[in-house]
Amino acid sequence: MRKHLGNVGALLRGFSITFSYMFKKRPTIEYPSVKKKHAPRFHGLHELRRYADTKERCIGCELCSSACPANAITVIGAENSPDDRHSPGERFAARYEIDELRCIFCGLCEEACPTDAIVLTPRFEMADFRRGSFVYSKDRLLVPPEAGVGLAPDERPNGIPSDLGMVAQVKSTMESDTGYDATNRGIILKTQRRGLAG
Repeated sequence: MRKHLGNVGALLRGFSITFSYMFKKRPTIEYPSVKKKHAPRFHGLHELRRYADTKERCIGCELCSSACPANAITVIGAENSPDDRHSPGERFAARYEIDELRCIFCGLCEEACPTDAIVLTPRFEMADFRRGSFVYSKDRLLVPPEAGVGLAPDERPNGIPSDLGMVAQVKSTMESDTGYDATNRGIILKTQRRGLAG
């Protein structure tokens, strides 16, 4: 008899937890009109950044593809010509591709980049119907020319960008409003939201 009373007590404790949640506000959000607010350090879709003078930050060094544990990044560097300069250095990325299906979004490419060219943004919506659509080439990754930031290191010693490390510094906050400003796609995500769920 005592054993059965213990079971009833356990059942009542379980039901009390269930009933306590029945009257609380639901955590369901009305996606896509309301989008979930991610932390600024969320590892989502990549983007290739530019300088304010529209030159590409990527110098084709291939360090990101070497650091990638999933072999998701393909970089083929080429030499800059005096007539047609793509980046401030001697080289630029003639071909830059990321296979988002292979990517594990670890952020090692972002850490390995010596010019802060490749960054992970808070954007997470990448659904599509074809596998080939998940191979993001340079034309899809590169931010528009008007979204370039920072001075190119043409006149600086050793060719170091003036704002090196600023992306990590801006993203290392707990406030989404400030942290999203580190990337162009983060800024777009802030403006496209009709509602924001915490």
